[in-house]
Amino acid sequence: MAGSTLHDGTTPLNSASVQTSDDAHGYYTPGENIVDAAAPTGPIADRWTTRKFENRLVNPANRRKLDVIIVGTGLAGGAAAATMGEAGYNVKSFCYQDSPRRAHSIAAQGGINAAKNYKEDGDSTFRLFYDTVKGGDYRSRESNVYRLAEVSVNIIDQCVAQGVPFARDYGGLLDNRSFGGVQVSRTFYARGQTGQQLLLGAYQAMERQVAAGTVQQFTRHEMLELIVVDGKARGIIARDLVSGEIETHLADAVVLASGGYGNVFFLSTNAMGSNVTATWRAHRKGAYMANPCYTQIHPTCIPVSGEHQSKLTLMSESLRNDGRIWVPKKAEDCEKDPRDIPEEDRDYYLERIYPAFGNLVPRDIASRQAKNVCDEGRGVGPTVGDFRRGVYLDFTDAIARFGDDGIREKYDNLFDMYARITGENPYEVPMRIYPAVHYVMGGLWVDYHLQSNITGLFVTGEANFSDHGANRLGASALMQGLADGYFVLPNTIRDYLADGPFPAVTEEHEAVVAAREQVESRIARFLSINGTRSADSYHKELGQIMWEYCGMERSEPGLRKAIDMIQQLKIDFWTNLKVLGTAESLNQSLEKAGRVADFIELGELMCIDALNRRESCGGHFRAESQTDEGEALRHDEEFAYVAAWEFGGDEGQPVLHKEDLIYTAIEMKQRSYK
Repeated sequence: MAGSTLHDGTTPLNSASVQTSDDAHGYYTPGENIVDAAAPTGPIADRWTTRKFENRLVNPANRRKLDVIIVGTGLAGGAAAATMGEAGYNVKSFCYQDSPRRAHSIAAQGGINAAKNYKEDGDSTFRLFYDTVKGGDYRSRESNVYRLAEVSVNIIDQCVAQGVPFARDYGGLLDNRSFGGVQVSRTFYARGQTGQQLLLGAYQAMERQVAAGTVQQFTRHEMLELIVVDGKARGIIARDLVSGEIETHLADAVVLASGGYGNVFFLSTNAMGSNVTATWRAHRKGAYMANPCYTQIHPTCIPVSGEHQSKLTLMSESLRNDGRIWVPKKAEDCEKDPRDIPEEDRDYYLERIYPAFGNLVPRDIASRQAKNVCDEGRGVGPTVGDFRRGVYLDFTDAIARFGDDGIREKYDNLFDMYARITGENPYEVPMRIYPAVHYVMGGLWVDYHLQSNITGLFVTGEANFSDHGANRLGASALMQGLADGYFVLPNTIRDYLADGPFPAVTEEHEAVVAAREQVESRIARFLSINGTRSADSYHKELGQIMWEYCGMERSEPGLRKAIDMIQQLKIDFWTNLKVLGTAESLNQSLEKAGRVADFIELGELMCIDALNRRESCGGHFRAESQTDEGEALRHDEEFAYVAAWEFGGDEGQPVLHKEDLIYTAIEMKQRSYK
């Protein structure tokens, strides 16, 4: 484990970076550096335990006087609502779906990591910590990641107690499998339905609190504005998506657990309703948006089949355990039936390039190599656009080892899903896969307590930036969501709530009235433009720009072009948008307009962030920064920092604040999986 030598956790192992390049000059305004004032010190293994003890307590009588709003009901939001409700706080839970159990966490397939070392293959809390920091290309905070690894073992116990049906081995013990970016088996799973089963566990725990009266549930409600009173988050403005009513909800603290923004690319593995509006509204109110350009491209998705599609389908990364990835060595073989291509004419390119990890390299590397072989003209499947977008994921060898029944036991629902979507039988013909936008590592900036730079606004799960760096390893999103919801937030938010009960805020307060008026005027503007184009058409055009110039490979000329195109798209959007219907009813056209408006602004910031960071790391690959072998090349001396962007106003430029990343437990190394 090169570079993983244990250090004392008190001595800095690197210096603060000094940026000398400035590709984004003219697109942003430099701001003051920031620090995580809540970050603990001391030996890394003691930091979370010490901090939990240091954080102040809230006695049960005072908890009953405190109100907390939680936006989002996925793993992070559902777990937080259940835990906060169980503790006795008054919780208001919001989701735009018709049921909390439809949150996008339900779509996760492959598994959840935990450093249990059940396989006795060398795993440990430190190894999970090390793999996660390395996998994130040394662009995450070490204190946050160590806490995540430490808490991971508690998550499994919690979920088993809730009845989550994890897979078990022949002896009845919980089973594990391996995932990309690691060489141990630490991933707990429930066939290909892990997200669904974990979400049902959190949902049932939350519904218990709904029945107990500590959690009040608001479905089909979308947060459209954050209420900030005297510098503190004190509530939200939400729209009832069925009646159209604009509602004001006040509280002592607000928690955003609203997921990621991958749908800025239009085509992604996210549910079509997934959006950035909750976090973007908070960003416009002053919350910093951190590392927005860090986007994860998942290597195992069903390829695009044509212009008609509005989303893409994920195939679990767990398939890379037994499936072998290859393309023909010769472009002229790409039209052949793969069963007719002899072994010597197949290029198992991941096994060839990365012999130590093979098909289990991290997602960013597997995705980029798939793009490379397809760009060379060796992609397979139907031609879409100007080339074939697909590589084979072949289970022939695994079926020979385990038989159809053995593969069916591991992956049956995934194989069935693939067959239903493509009309091809993966037991007989290799699957075809291609990378697609999946998860985002960027999000609102938070400190060690998960509190944003707006006092009283806490952010959990994919909505924050804190744990994954520039790349997320497989099976760590579910880990972070449940860690934040069950164990981290309840222990950190209490230090803030210990100052409560806070002075009451009424709906007549000028800041509350202003927030409501902002929402109402924005809706009125959408309805009054009366142009000729739908929100969907703008969303699709934005997605094409983002995928082409801010997707798997970015360059200075491409990003500059993208920024210009997005700025023109924004002007056209606000002059030629057509929204049908009224505000006083169910109106999905209106919903989409608000979400796309926010995506357009986010897309521009993502490109500026990517333009400024003239290095390659994780999911952010700049063409100007690569090794002779075409691997990502970091520049720690310039870019070992978190980019925290402040909203500069409608007519101003975004302001860049930097948080230096200083390591005390792990030395930064160039990643290698060879």
